[in-house]
Amino acid sequence: MSESEILEKVNKMSSNTLMETLKITFTEIGDNYVVCKMPVTSEVYQPAGILHGGATAALVETVGSFASRYFIKNKDLSIRGIEISTNHVKSISEGFVYAKATNIHLGRTMQIWEVRVTDEYENLISLGKLTTLAIKKK
Repeated sequence: MSESEILEKVNKMSSNTLMETLKITFTEIGDNYVVCKMPVTSEVYQPAGILHGGATAALVETVGSFASRYFIKNKDLSIRGIEISTNHVKSISEGFVYAKATNIHLGRTMQIWEVRVTDEYENLISLGKLTTLAIKKK
């Protein structure tokens, strides 16, 4: 499958999920990374009119979990997020944010991803870290 076919398939799988609610779309897959984007509108604001940290955390978990699933390639395993942290560096109130998950550790059981969330000008908005666990499907 080509990269564009994979992106189309995973974006279709997001229908009727939190990813659809937050309008998260997968945009790029590289040798060791995956990129998603999310619009910053009032739908993802906190009361002060800026991007809600919870929406950012959902973006971080979305891109990191898919990256684990994609790069592990063993279809007998399920991926579960077991720890997430996000440090919010800068606020944003319009445009898009882009989350790039890059592998730190890709073990058979545990995977660790750094997720840089940036704006359209590559300014760092948040820095996330996601740890996932690969478990045998029941």
